[in-house]
Amino acid sequence: MRSRFPAFVLLLLIVFSSQSLYANTSRETLARDAVSKDTSKSDQAIAELRSMGPAGLNSLFKTYEREINEQISNPLLAATAEWQRLSRALDAVSQQKDSYLAGLYWHTDLEQAKAAARQSGKPILSLRLLGKLTEEYSCANSRFFRTILYSNEEVSKVLRNRFVLHWQSERPAPRVTIDFGDGRKLERTLTGNSIHYILAADGRPVDALPALYGPRAFLRALDLPKEAFGPAPKAGDLVLGSPSYPRQRLNAINVAWLVDIEKTGGKVPQGFVVRRNTDGTPQALEIATLAMSKAITEVGILRSMTASSVALGTMTDEAAWNKIAQLHLADAQLDSRSIGLIKRQTHKALSSSPATSPHAADQTLAALIDKLQRNIALDTVRNEYLMHTKLYAWLLDDLAGTDLEKLNRKVYAELFLTPASDPWLGLFSPDVYMALQNGGVVR
Repeated sequence: MRSRFPAFVLLLLIVFSSQSLYANTSRETLARDAVSKDTSKSDQAIAELRSMGPAGLNSLFKTYEREINEQISNPLLAATAEWQRLSRALDAVSQQKDSYLAGLYWHTDLEQAKAAARQSGKPILSLRLLGKLTEEYSCANSRFFRTILYSNEEVSKVLRNRFVLHWQSERPAPRVTIDFGDGRKLERTLTGNSIHYILAADGRPVDALPALYGPRAFLRALDLPKEAFGPAPKAGDLVLGSPSYPRQRLNAINVAWLVDIEKTGGKVPQGFVVRRNTDGTPQALEIATLAMSKAITEVGILRSMTASSVALGTMTDEAAWNKIAQLHLADAQLDSRSIGLIKRQTHKALSSSPATSPHAADQTLAALIDKLQRNIALDTVRNEYLMHTKLYAWLLDDLAGTDLEKLNRKVYAELFLTPASDPWLGLFSPDVYMALQNGGVVR
């Protein structure tokens, strides 16, 4: 009697191949429907693609690869009605504005992000911001993140491959319209700040990057916390690792800060000593009395490390910050994708005058990008040396059971100075006279 096993196996292969082909065809059909002129049809397709997670977003990018690459290669290409529908679909599925450059899928529910992290074995990168990442007028830092970080080809690749992404809005971003009375208006957001938390799969913070960093500095910071998780984790086994991580990072930042100060002509703060390696490079900055003590304790070491940051801060004035920023200009260099997006966003304003030649507009754009990169370098060193050190001290102080929401409340209240208890974000106080009816408050 002849065995039916080969036929059975063949039948299974046919079934599985058919299912796979159907799934791919189904996703492509949804991708086509997502840019339909019929909004009820496109909205339904977008919702289904969103529910598929990163696979749904990937199907959009695969289906419209040619159109997307054409827009990336030609930033000033006219935005046709079809492209506007495609851009809308991409942004809705990814939950990020200008997502055609980044290709990132963002969770907006932390529990879903945790489940994805447990399944994949990846850490979570969780963004907190004012406004929403899908909005044109989210807070300033989140807009810069979209332009200089998420649009950066290398950064987006690292985020896509190594992290589960999540964002959550703290509150709406304050928005103001300035009417010049002659038909011209300016719209801006006021105040607000953003922070990226690196979380274990259970949601506990391992690290946090406050405010804006240049692309290269951001990539370095993302690469560091691997040691905090210990050995490479298996899927579903990502846990908080070494408690020495924040202590090591706090010391490393203090040492890097001291090296920069010495390079720009500064000296070791009074009352501190530098422990050096055999090659003379700094190893640690300590309080002099502690360094000479025979009874060095854990509390004393932490006191020395946090005091070092305070001492370095007092001796770094505006001129010193600018000198230090010059040492780190490479960290702030923008790639072609980011520059393309900036060109797209600014072209109309730069070319608005009839007397403006294309050459003059290009020169203005080049000057704008140069100034932007210098400002990014300055923000990067300030945020790393002034804010990041405080965050590590807080993580050390509460290492036994760090709670994300507790830490985030502290960040917005004490680091960003915009506590949840102040509904006006410092922009209005009833005891300050403005010579306006009701202080200018409109309800």
